[in-house]
Amino acid sequence: MSDGVTISRADGILSIRFSRPDKKNAITLAMYRAMVEALSSIDGSVRAVLFSGEGDSFSAGNDMRDFLAQPPQDDSHPTVQFIRALPKVTVPMVAAVQGSAVGIGTTLLLHCDLVIAATNAQFALPFTKLGLTPEAGSSLLLPQLMGYQRAASMLLLGETISAVQAERFGLVTHLVELADLDKTAQAVLAKLRALPPAAFRATKALMKTHVARTSARIDEELTVFKERIASPELKEAATAFLEKRQPDFSKFS
Repeated sequence: MSDGVTISRADGILSIRFSRPDKKNAITLAMYRAMVEALSSIDGSVRAVLFSGEGDSFSAGNDMRDFLAQPPQDDSHPTVQFIRALPKVTVPMVAAVQGSAVGIGTTLLLHCDLVIAATNAQFALPFTKLGLTPEAGSSLLLPQLMGYQRAASMLLLGETISAVQAERFGLVTHLVELADLDKTAQAVLAKLRALPPAAFRATKALMKTHVARTSARIDEELTVFKERIASPELKEAATAFLEKRQPDFSKFS
């Protein structure tokens, strides 16, 4: 375990497990650094990547205190490096999701090839509620996946969707009971391990021909995101979060 994330390799699987259950696996800069290092270490011995979370949540998204103390301002920021690394992973990525998947906890799933969700999983992208804009290519990938109107309800209104809805909309590939989540994930990984690795890497490459477009959209999003970090709307949202109250955006136009 390193700084809130447990990273291990076994039987060809690179496992990245969020390990801050007391904070609902909110992601810190140290966690991003560890994950970037892990993804950059992928070589021919890795058959697949597994994302999972300890406790009752997959991930509550960014740790707000950590994020506000050191927001992403340039390309060296660990958050930016992680987001840019996701579409470039050449092996299958699998996620096992339970409970809350918020912000990056949902947008990283758009880069996963297979998403296994427990029936108690919930997915939310509250960027506008924080005075921010989408990241990780979600403004491109989410409308492509589930249609513009459904994506708008998540990205514009910040509405939460259930695991059942996520499966129906195409975000989730396997919907299982919570007790079966780990077992199903391991069964899926076993299938991947049994396949010829060069063949599924080539197949993923063919399906991901839009990587350049996704990366370009990530760059566009980051430009706007960095501008939003300095906005009075984010300041109000952050102050309200820290003061445990509802933000008041009525004075903004």
